[in-house]
Amino acid sequence: MSQVALVTGGSRSIGAAVVDRFARSGMTVYFNYLQDHDAAQERIEANSNASRPVIGVQADLRSGEDVARLISMIAEKEGRLDIVVANAASGVFRNMDRFSAKHWNWTFDTNAKSFMLLVQAALPMLKAAPEARVIALSGLGAERAIPSYGLVGASKAALEALVRQLAVELSEDDITVNAVAPGLVKGEGVQVFMDDGSFDLAEARTPARRLVRPDDVAAAVSFLCSAEASMIRGHTLVVDGGYRAVA
Repeated sequence: MSQVALVTGGSRSIGAAVVDRFARSGMTVYFNYLQDHDAAQERIEANSNASRPVIGVQADLRSGEDVARLISMIAEKEGRLDIVVANAASGVFRNMDRFSAKHWNWTFDTNAKSFMLLVQAALPMLKAAPEARVIALSGLGAERAIPSYGLVGASKAALEALVRQLAVELSEDDITVNAVAPGLVKGEGVQVFMDDGSFDLAEARTPARRLVRPDDVAAAVSFLCSAEASMIRGHTLVVDGGYRAVA
């Protein structure tokens, strides 16, 4: 029986690359999206020749009711869930002295709270799965001070703390929990506070001499979901072409 995976924020960029990779490997793939029906339909059509179905579901993961509905749908249709990839993210890009409580709640509810709600709802099926995997998408802002990224970075740091805690708590059920922290991916919302010149500088500073691509991140996610990665737990795998290593 093929594995069943759930990828949040799976209609575009990194999420879409993960959906495509999982589909090519023969998994049944569910993904959620918030509003962009066209992008979701494009993802489904792109995988129309896959051996197993790819299903898009509109859901706001900040809502416990929407999370419960999404997980219940998978339980009713598939009866199992082997992999959860928490990729959905959002946030407010501005300096720390200019955000409000509303901005804080939006960012942390999307990037950290939704992850906890998702794991809690999926836990019965994950416990029943052989060697289940949970992967969260973090970012370099969890450890580095990046202009206008402080609020998102703080939410990603909280996400990584949850990953470490869950990795310990869920190991007794053989559920492996890790995170992937991509470097700069053009198109991941960072155009809000970066111009083309900034991208050029980042590319020149990266030892790999190019920016990270969605497929690079999807490959790392796929590896952490493999049997070969079973002893990697509570870890954040950085995929940045060596950017962080430069002094």
